[in-house]
Amino acid sequence: MANTFTSLHFHVVFSTKNREPWLHQEIEARVWSYMGGIARDNHMKPLMIGGVENHVHLLVGMPPSLAVSKAVQLIKGASSAWIRETMAGLRGFGWQDGYAAFTVSKSLIPEVEAYIRGQREHHRVKTFEEEYRAFLEKHEIPYEEKYLFEGEFAG
Repeated sequence: MANTFTSLHFHVVFSTKNREPWLHQEIEARVWSYMGGIARDNHMKPLMIGGVENHVHLLVGMPPSLAVSKAVQLIKGASSAWIRETMAGLRGFGWQDGYAAFTVSKSLIPEVEAYIRGQREHHRVKTFEEEYRAFLEKHEIPYEEKYLFEGEFAG
């Protein structure tokens, strides 16, 4: 459409199934790179991908024609299939059912990139569950604790 311009960036967070520590440092660079490739193949712009053994953070730019839910489905589905097929000992790998996604202003992209880059250091003092709850609370997203980490499997 003529004269239509967007700048849509999202910080997406999701964990492994049951927050199991599948994503060891020896494979994480390959996994992050593969996820970035999935994003690019689907017209997204991966700005930063990182995490630790039990979860991942993605900072991605998206076109307005792509729903966030579809973008996450594409990334999770293709990456989990690839991990199970190509990584020795990871046949049982899976992602949690849900995810959290937050809009990011262009001016805050460097801050979010630094946050993702610092995941190892950050998680020396805070668990994924604490981090996830803090994000939901910071963004004033209501949730019920008993459902927060329930039913955790998605392709």
